[in-house]
Amino acid sequence: MGGAVEYDLDMDTNSVRAQTHRWIVQSQQWIWIASTWFGFALVDAMDTVLVMRGEGMHHAWTKLFVTTMLSWLPWALSTPLVLRLGRRFPPVTLRPVTTWVAHLGACAAIGLVFSAWTMWLNVMLNPYAYTSAPGPFAHLWFDKFYNGILTFLVLYAAIVTVSYVLDSRERLALQRTETARLNELLSKAQLDALRRQIEPHFLFNTLNAVAGLVREGRNDAAVGMIAGLSDFLRRVLQDSNAQQVPLGEEMAFAQKYLEIQKVRFAERLQLSVDVPRELYPAQVPSLILQPMVENAVKHGIAKRAQGGAIRIAASRSDGVLTLSVCNDGPSLPVGWEMARSGIGMSNVRTRLQSLYGDAFELSMRNQEAGGVEVSVSLPFAVAAAGGEV
Repeated sequence: MGGAVEYDLDMDTNSVRAQTHRWIVQSQQWIWIASTWFGFALVDAMDTVLVMRGEGMHHAWTKLFVTTMLSWLPWALSTPLVLRLGRRFPPVTLRPVTTWVAHLGACAAIGLVFSAWTMWLNVMLNPYAYTSAPGPFAHLWFDKFYNGILTFLVLYAAIVTVSYVLDSRERLALQRTETARLNELLSKAQLDALRRQIEPHFLFNTLNAVAGLVREGRNDAAVGMIAGLSDFLRRVLQDSNAQQVPLGEEMAFAQKYLEIQKVRFAERLQLSVDVPRELYPAQVPSLILQPMVENAVKHGIAKRAQGGAIRIAASRSDGVLTLSVCNDGPSLPVGWEMARSGIGMSNVRTRLQSLYGDAFELSMRNQEAGGVEVSVSLPFAVAAAGGEV
């Protein structure tokens, strides 16, 4: 019962928010329409009065100014209708007959109302100070409409065009927002996939190593390995939406992974780290180092009876942060570029693409002294106090 009440309250709140948003948008639209047409009418009225006075004409200037200002009221009131028709019948799809009929009919209707309204103001206020009656209203109305057809078409087309341009910009902004949201969701999905694609054999091999330590009576080492495995899995499985973490945190995670592997490989695995402390606050994608280190262990250390060394390094140059993981194991075979990369490295490339676009570089190459180096270069950034980069 309580859940139903809470659900109803949420629905009511969302409905109120939607109505408030619509009201704000409509109010802003009316403000822009009123401001635009007021400015247009003011310029037209001033131009009409000043030009006629400059030519030495004698009219009721105040009434003429007011009449000219008020004459544009039908266009101002009809603008929301024109905007609605412009959205329903976009100007880029003028082939259907209904589109032409809708727009031309609306333009003609507004022109007729405008002409009737203007002539009524002229008859009632007589701004031109005529001494005799101006003539039949119907005749004046038709003349005003006939003489203003071109002006009506231009005004109507201008409103529809401006409406289409503004709507296109709004749609483009919404598309960009939606694209950014989808990219963020994709990055999160890839991060979750990467968390679940930590080498499955790693867990089994670690448990086998623990069993071997127990059989050898090395209980302290076994307990330490279990504790390290627990910390590692907690980090991997934690439900975190953070796409980027400080390099120091990422280094701690990678070293935790290597500590467990070191128990497994013992003296066969040597580790060296060359990461300056001043780079620890730099923001890097979460779990960016783990697949690189895993590759080094799997393809560089595990395949050699004597083991080998892994080196993790980081450097900064011209606003670019470079992370590298090197091993002194077997070199990459000839034509390795044509081979399909592993799931972990493919995930790394895709995540970097979604986070940085083209502003990153991921490379894998043989070292001159032997072994393989995998490096990632990305924009250097440090999280602000509020957590934003």
